[in-house]
Amino acid sequence: MATHVPLSELTGIATKESSKYFECSSTPSTSFGGKDTPRWWHKRRSRQHQRFMVRKAFLEKRGVLNLPQESEGTLQLARPEVLEGTETTRGSTRQATLRSPDTQPRKKPIQKIEPRKGSSGHAMPNKCVAIDCEMVGTGPGGRVSELARCSVVSYHGDVLYDKYIRPETPIVDYRTRWSGITRQHMQNAIPFRVAQKEILKLLKGKLVVGHALHNDFRALKYFHPRRQTRDTLSVPSLINQTGFPVRAQSSSLKNLALQLLNKRIQVGQHGHSSVEDAATAMELYRLVEVQWELQEARSHPSNCEDSLQDSGTDTEHYMEDQFWLEDQTEGCK
Repeated sequence: MATHVPLSELTGIATKESSKYFECSSTPSTSFGGKDTPRWWHKRRSRQHQRFMVRKAFLEKRGVLNLPQESEGTLQLARPEVLEGTETTRGSTRQATLRSPDTQPRKKPIQKIEPRKGSSGHAMPNKCVAIDCEMVGTGPGGRVSELARCSVVSYHGDVLYDKYIRPETPIVDYRTRWSGITRQHMQNAIPFRVAQKEILKLLKGKLVVGHALHNDFRALKYFHPRRQTRDTLSVPSLINQTGFPVRAQSSSLKNLALQLLNKRIQVGQHGHSSVEDAATAMELYRLVEVQWELQEARSHPSNCEDSLQDSGTDTEHYMEDQFWLEDQTEGCK
């Protein structure tokens, strides 16, 4: 709150300060450079100086202006923005300090905002799983692929699901050389519709990792949102690290594991293991996870909601129905 001081008090304070000046300025004129100065100039300067001395005395009395003894002859008036002080309640004094005008005001430290977990650079481990399916042959000549085993592992490689599944139509070819499925495995297998519900419950709302995922999703008769899939078959950064040309044979899961993980898989005489393949796909994903997720974040802003896409428009991620071919088995798995 502003303090009102009577004019008489201000005038009295300034009387002593300005007495010497009035004595010196009583002469009719002063010579500057050999020329006389008019009397009216002295009067105007006298009034300005009087107002200045009144203001100075007032500031000194209030403690706002503290002039060092060695620099009494010079004075710098502080701008309002460079006066730092605190006003207290009634009856207390107002303390302030005078900063040099060229001193920069203090800047508030910038608060560093940590990125939201899982928003960039890394996927949330509890929202990330890897899947692999093994198929058998049904239909004419055993060339129609149907699901016979499915494995799902966590971000850290723990097995979340691993069951044998009985196809809806009779098995013609077990394809044991690649699938590892035998007649004995089907004795305690669960029906396809039961397995499908269990698996889709695990995949719902998750980031799904795998190798050649279009084959696995087709066997499950399921369409997962493309933005929530990470297919190690279609990551150029993985394939480029091997030094091999980009083709189906060089980008097989077996070759990628050998070149990038120094790990040999699918070497047994009893076919592939879907648990091993799913865990290997997750390891490959984690090699390029940061780069991959940053790229996805730039391509799809976080405020965009993922939605299930119609199978009729999802031509990039899912292949058309076709018979099982041996070269596909060798190249993709």
